Amino acid sequence: MRSEQTPGGWGVVTEPGLCGARGEVTGQRSRGGCDSRVSPQAKYLAQIILVGAQVVGRAFMRALRQEFAASQAAADARGRAERPQSAAASRIIGISLQEAQQILNVSSLNPEEIQKNYDHLFKVNDKSVGGSFYLQSKVVRAKERLDEELRIQAKGDKEKGRKAET
Repeated sequence: MRSEQTPGGWGVVTEPGLCGARGEVTGQRSRGGCDSRVSPQAKYLAQIILVGAQVVGRAFMRALRQEFAASQAAADARGRAERPQSAAASRIIGISLQEAQQILNVSSLNPEEIQKNYDHLFKVNDKSVGGSFYLQSKVVRAKERLDEELRIQAKGDKEKGRKAET
């Protein structure tokens, strides 16, 4: 195949059978895949786009891996900070111990303080007095989580008492 360079940068096909329907010489600018040459600007543009996409893709994957590693580290740290039974209770109830303490505004696991704050927040968020059912349910879940933690602590204290006796 032979093509000639034109002032516009596009080649003109001069060999029969490649672009013409019946194999004649077209003598016009080729279109739709008949051009045998790609302009250098288009080639450079395609390379720039390809390299840019690769760089962005690598950066995205690196950020994704870092986020996953940070998430795993945070989960491991949470698991180490809580006792196994406490961590299981957090997963079952869906609220961590710290979140439950924040919701009921208690700093220590004092049953009287927990009950007092629970009663107040439950009444304030009652739907019949213009409160929010969502907030009321959060208060109930927080109380359940703290009650479960108190039960776990009582069970642990009982086991320590048995070990001290033997």
